[in-house]
Amino acid sequence: MSTSKQVLIVDDEAPIREMIAVALEMAGYECSEADNAQTAHAMIVDQQPDMILLDWMMPNMSGIELARRLRKDETTADIPIIMLTAKGEEENKVKGLEAGVDDYITKPFSPRELVARLKAVLRRATPKGIEDPVSVDGLTLDPVSHRVTSNENPIDLGPTEFRLLQFFMTHQDRAYSRGQLLDMVWGGNVYVEERTVDVHIRRLRKALGNQHDYLVQTVRGTGYRFSTKVA
Repeated sequence: MSTSKQVLIVDDEAPIREMIAVALEMAGYECSEADNAQTAHAMIVDQQPDMILLDWMMPNMSGIELARRLRKDETTADIPIIMLTAKGEEENKVKGLEAGVDDYITKPFSPRELVARLKAVLRRATPKGIEDPVSVDGLTLDPVSHRVTSNENPIDLGPTEFRLLQFFMTHQDRAYSRGQLLDMVWGGNVYVEERTVDVHIRRLRKALGNQHDYLVQTVRGTGYRFSTKVA
């Protein structure tokens, strides 16, 4: 399993995309590229990158419009965005921040500056449980060693149950529909029936046993939530 972060570069100018991709790949990131906002949107839903570098000025749909769209959709709302802009005016920076952009960098910029900004934003954006262990009520998930323990006793989970639990533990107290869970855990391009989610939830609860199965709660008419508060 690759641990390097996936960065999507969205810019309509190929030389700029190439310069950024070379700098990021040398710094250990994996890059994909899109030359317009529509293509980028489809790739983001499909691939769920760890970070988006987004050019402000693009034909048809601007970077700022794409940023607003991503922030409105729960499945893409938390992906960090750094805006690439040729404009240094304050007004545009305010617009960018209002649209939910995490940082921006004014062209021309040095690759070193970009990598430094990227690392800072990723550090802020990474919840526990993605790189560091996360614990809830004696249940601990360690993403690096891929182990789950209940009060220090190991729990045996299949890969899908592990991903499901990891998602739940890093997104607590929110109800998710089966469709959202499919997008977030299985990936938007996988054709799996919604009933599959129920099967894996049942397996996950069984593996968690009496001590922790209460954490995975059914929300009538919606789907599921992970919470220490008993419904």
